[in-house]
Amino acid sequence: MLDAPPFGLAQADKAARLVPVLDALTRHHRASCPAYRRLTDVLGRGDRPATTLAEVPWLPVGLWKSHRLVSVPDDQITTTLTSSGTTGQVPSRVYLDHDTARRQARALARVLTHVLGPRRVPMIIVDHGGVLRDRAAFSARGAGVLGMMTFGAQPRFVLDADHALDRAGLADFLARHGDAPFLIFGFTYMIWAYFYEQVRDLGLDLRNATLIHSGGWKVLAERAVDNATFRSALTAATGLTRIYNFYGMVEQIGSVFLEGDDGLLYPPTFADVLIRDPLTLAPAPIGTPGVIQTVSALPTSYPGHSVLTEDLGVIERVDDGDRRGHALRMLGRVPRAELRGCSDTHAAAVTP
Repeated sequence: MLDAPPFGLAQADKAARLVPVLDALTRHHRASCPAYRRLTDVLGRGDRPATTLAEVPWLPVGLWKSHRLVSVPDDQITTTLTSSGTTGQVPSRVYLDHDTARRQARALARVLTHVLGPRRVPMIIVDHGGVLRDRAAFSARGAGVLGMMTFGAQPRFVLDADHALDRAGLADFLARHGDAPFLIFGFTYMIWAYFYEQVRDLGLDLRNATLIHSGGWKVLAERAVDNATFRSALTAATGLTRIYNFYGMVEQIGSVFLEGDDGLLYPPTFADVLIRDPLTLAPAPIGTPGVIQTVSALPTSYPGHSVLTEDLGVIERVDDGDRRGHALRMLGRVPRAELRGCSDTHAAAVTP
């Protein structure tokens, strides 16, 4: 499915291709991960095959905090990813082998080259270089930065360890590369607090940039900054118009839902989204808000192919527009759910 256009399959065709792949992953993980087999015996359908996306058994995302879910021998684990979290939170741990990591990287490339094109361009990273320490046990934030660096060239970190903007470094980068296409990447809160609020009065010209950002909106929403405000403020201050948010999680690295020009999020061909009723967890009709379930054809080293998140959303459209399939609008977090997302957890950590 990685060879198909990332947003080119109609929903019915996509589901018909995904269901057997996900069903095979369920069988693989039940055979390889005893904890997953026990959990799906209790929570799911046991060993009964799925015939629809809604029948693929899911695991609550919180189980990655309390269970060691791995489907390969320990000597095949090459990287352990941990979720972002605030002080006192137990992080999720996700175990990757070489094949899963390579598949996730290829999938991410299929999605992002849709808006970035095939050529690597100079890159600004709105973070500091210390986030890449200890590559054997990455945080989600570090993994996100490292993953995005494969799409850029001559990367320039523009924050120091105290999140102060390196104005001289930024000016030097723009003098060298600002007249041609370049990439900016950062987590949403950091883009707003440490970049936009520092440059909005400088008269910078970022018209040639493409901004990719992600990481949660709860903290910005509390400051009355929604996606439309975020986009319009950056455009007004810098001329930047190519702005793309994406939705993803450490439990399904590579399966990012990329924002379209309509502000909705679109799962790629090898992933999908379902909405479940928050009380019954039954599948909700199109247009009905509920809890987001995500499925992905990518993970074989851990049973993350079907995850019930703690996020709320609604599928607003299906096969309506340039991108086919489900079009998702995020509505926030389930009440009393822990903060997630690199932006929100970072903001919580630095806000008194």
